Amino acid sequence: MISIVPVEGLPEIREGDDLAALIAERAELQDGDVLVVAQKVVSKSEGRVVRLADVEPSEEARRLAAGEDPRRLEVILRESKRIVRSRPPLVIAETRHGFVCASAGVDSSNAPEAGTVVLLPDDPDASAAGLRKRLQELTRVEVGVIVSDSFGRAWRQGTTDVAIGVSGIRPLLDLQGESDPTGYELHATVIAVADELAAAAELVLGKTSGIPAAVIRGIDVRGEGTARDIVIPAERDLFR
Repeated sequence: MISIVPVEGLPEIREGDDLAALIAERAELQDGDVLVVAQKVVSKSEGRVVRLADVEPSEEARRLAAGEDPRRLEVILRESKRIVRSRPPLVIAETRHGFVCASAGVDSSNAPEAGTVVLLPDDPDASAAGLRKRLQELTRVEVGVIVSDSFGRAWRQGTTDVAIGVSGIRPLLDLQGESDPTGYELHATVIAVADELAAAAELVLGKTSGIPAAVIRGIDVRGEGTARDIVIPAERDLFR
């Protein structure tokens, strides 16, 4: 049986907070558990917050803002490797990590205070690995860690959480060469396990509940890999 248990009672996270210790105090972790942590609190603990008052917008940012705050668009441009599509003020960008997402992951929701925006971690896989190592030191328990964020999807309404950082789990399950019950050999079936776990955890996290972490138990996904493994290579991407 798979269970998803929210980690409740976490305080507002600030730069420099020991996020792993705060979680360890409130969660009863067991070997093989998967801890899913919302990107927002990881970024806050790492100081990935920008005050818009400190930002001078460029002409490109003013053009893309289309009447909205151009300082926010300037932050998006700075976090972007390239702009994939735009319909001002909406921008779909490729981040330095290789993710293609709205606003390069720059978000005003659940920011520490008005007039600030939260950025993605510099290296979400390293963030996940750091949390996993610190949790092992504190609890002597081996868990997998996923850093999750909400992404929109082409051709589908609504957002769903995906894994942007992974440590201690296999992010993909390759079924190529396996056979289905009728004997048909699977040729191109690869399951995005880390994304599925991130989406499942979001059911108890929500956006307004103040619960930024959850523990998933009852599924063995131990292994190695990174969230970058999930990003489809540009040469195989039919839509960019």
